[in-house]
Amino acid sequence: MNCPFCGGPTRVVDSRPSDDGAAIRRRRRCERCGQRFTTYETIEQGPLWVVKKDGRRELFKREKLLGGLLLACEKRPVPPERLERLATEIETRLRARGEREVPSRAIGELAIEGLREIDAVAYVRFASVYRDFEDVERFREEVDRLLGRAPGPGR
Repeated sequence: MNCPFCGGPTRVVDSRPSDDGAAIRRRRRCERCGQRFTTYETIEQGPLWVVKKDGRRELFKREKLLGGLLLACEKRPVPPERLERLATEIETRLRARGEREVPSRAIGELAIEGLREIDAVAYVRFASVYRDFEDVERFREEVDRLLGRAPGPGR
């Protein structure tokens, strides 16, 4: 691999597994200018298509999923690295299905499931948008379910 700074030849200084073994992280050093940089080696995978509610298809974009997770966790004590790991776990689970197309609903459910374990407020935020809560009662029902309480009489 050539150096991104000067175009000179590089050599690998350190190599180790990354992302739970899904990638190899390599530290490289340019033999000409001495700059150091990191590269990641991953398996090239075919495209994964998302089938939307209205039947449209679009390419799966991990960045879009991560953006939704970050938005749900805004101003919450959740490290961004944890959300990046969740996005990777979701993509891995989707690809493990062995299907080229996945319904958007499956992605949303995996995100909700993951957020439920990370942060209750982020979980309710994401669920409210994803499941299209229309009123406060729907929020109450979801919080009751989260807390393990079935809605009582009159609710």
